[in-house]
Amino acid sequence: MDSGKRRIAAIIVAAGRGVRARDGDGSLPKQYRPIGGRPVLRRTLDALLADPRIGRVACVIHPDDADLYADIAPADPRLLAPVGGGRSRQESVQHGLERLAQESPDIVLVHDAVRPFVTGELIDRLLTNLQTADAAIPALPVTDTVKRVDAADTVLETVPRADLRAVQTPQAFRFAPLIDAHRRAARDDPDRFTDDASIAEWAGLTVATVPGDPMNKKLTTAADIAEADRQLSVMETRVGSGFDVHRFGPGSSVWLAGVEIPHDQALVGHSDADVGLHTLTDAIFGALADGDIGSHFPPSDAQYNGATSDRFLAFAAERVRERGGRILHLDLTLICERPKVGPHRDAMRARIAEIAGVSVARVAVKATTSERLGFTGRGEGIAATAVATLSLPAPATSDTPAPGGFA
Repeated sequence: MDSGKRRIAAIIVAAGRGVRARDGDGSLPKQYRPIGGRPVLRRTLDALLADPRIGRVACVIHPDDADLYADIAPADPRLLAPVGGGRSRQESVQHGLERLAQESPDIVLVHDAVRPFVTGELIDRLLTNLQTADAAIPALPVTDTVKRVDAADTVLETVPRADLRAVQTPQAFRFAPLIDAHRRAARDDPDRFTDDASIAEWAGLTVATVPGDPMNKKLTTAADIAEADRQLSVMETRVGSGFDVHRFGPGSSVWLAGVEIPHDQALVGHSDADVGLHTLTDAIFGALADGDIGSHFPPSDAQYNGATSDRFLAFAAERVRERGGRILHLDLTLICERPKVGPHRDAMRARIAEIAGVSVARVAVKATTSERLGFTGRGEGIAATAVATLSLPAPATSDTPAPGGFA
């Protein structure tokens, strides 16, 4: 069956205490520690929710972490309310499976909360292999020499490594056989299994391996988290452009770049028609590859009728911060015959800087005419162009695959 037609769900196991990677005072479990400006668990959630084939996600958390989770969980309709974990990983996963049973998925991915670098390509390989197996797991060849030791750490033997594999998550399963195996294991052999593939093997299911991803690392220790944070701190520069036009209509002032300027006409638009702030907003969305002002604030939505445009620019700036980035420079050019921009330039720069949360030194406002050519030359409206330059963490995951998931 084609993966795009199957109902795919995911469980993120985030109920552990993560003692080996807690912060300095031991108060913050590792899945809530920040890397590259975002908590590990938030990055893991975002990585799975970025795959449109996944129709439901259930996150299993420790009961004591409800407030921590509420602070970092993204607003996505596919993300179910958090599920309370159990005494062991095995029991926690079963809790997640029982919750997903209400959604009737065909396939479930079970993933560790502290593997935030999962990619769409890895999920592709897992789903492809589920066409001929009950389960598929990512595995890497063991490259180090492996020794078996006794209680005193004395070497007993060297273990042949040719047939050994280091297993990762997500692990993919046909849902019905897995939940049945978990229920049987809970009854007959509770709390013994350290991963779900082990339960599948115990239940007699066919488990295939696919090539794992060396970058899909599990963040186990404080050193792991520090290294991941260092890697994510590698920044890249993004540049986006914006363009907007608004025509004149009846009125006694115009809003330009957050400043109200007395004039014998007003600009016409669904909001306050601030062509300068609209253009800057679109430039930031462009650099983020995050749609445009119309997709975030549709003119058809009555709540934005007459809205002040500072909220649009502030929202775009916040999107930059949510991504762990910062605004390096905003460059706005206003194209009009009148009103004259020069007397208001400094006020515009200060207002833009205030809204975007940057220093005035990072904001440029320029003005030009069109030599009385075109609609701006005839005084029928104002046009604006803008360039936004951002610094963002380099992407840790690849492009997402084609849509699918739950109807």
